[in-house]
Amino acid sequence: MVSHSGLITVMERAARKAAPRLRRDFNEVENLQVSKKGPADFVSMADKRCEATIVDELRHARPDWGLVLEEGGVIEGNPDKPRWIVDPLDGTSNFLHGIPHFAITIAVEDKKPNGDPEITHALTYQPITDESFWAEKGRGAWLQDQRLRVSARRHLDEALIGTGMPHFGRGDIGRWTRIYGAIGAQVSAVRRFGAASLDFAWVAAGRLDGFWEDDLDLWDVAAGLLLVKEAGGFVTDYRGQDRMLAKREYLAANGDLHSKLHKLVAGAIR
Repeated sequence: MVSHSGLITVMERAARKAAPRLRRDFNEVENLQVSKKGPADFVSMADKRCEATIVDELRHARPDWGLVLEEGGVIEGNPDKPRWIVDPLDGTSNFLHGIPHFAITIAVEDKKPNGDPEITHALTYQPITDESFWAEKGRGAWLQDQRLRVSARRHLDEALIGTGMPHFGRGDIGRWTRIYGAIGAQVSAVRRFGAASLDFAWVAAGRLDGFWEDDLDLWDVAAGLLLVKEAGGFVTDYRGQDRMLAKREYLAANGDLHSKLHKLVAGAIR
């Protein structure tokens, strides 16, 4: 049985406390598909209830820490302390349509000695499959007690690549189409699952060989960045640089595939 830090214990406790209500709400939303009004308002409330439960748990454990929340915005804490980054329901559209692929994701953002922010602890929890992907800086990435490593595939024509697509009101479909045209013709297949936090976790677990998406928010990616890195992978912006958060571009894969993918992507958006 692998041991993890007290912070991961706090994060997992918070996610698992929120999960049963989220599962019940998910079962309800499937039934609401037949209603005239539709389930959108119900899902919004489910999202907020889940976030409130998580925040209560995290603030009880670390009352002086700040939080960055998808629904609740920024809650300031002691500036000398780390802060939590929380997405209570990543994959809302899947949840909305009764598709059992969504996650709770929590990360800890601390500061390096030079003052730059860094993610030090990460958790992505899938309530339906009861899978807990977690990582600590310098201690690896894990699925429950199983150590995770990114895929060892080296050739694009063997690779299964994940992505996120632009949709109504968000993203540049023309740019995405150019990138897809460059990558899709070279790889085994491309998949769009609809929950970026799980896409990153699946890259860390070797289920996906790579992943690209842009226009993601901090709470969508914070845990996933650490999971991939601690599983031996690379995450950069589309030009292979360490400016993912500033440019809101994310390209993740193992070392061999990443160098090939970022050349394809960079060429497509030149």
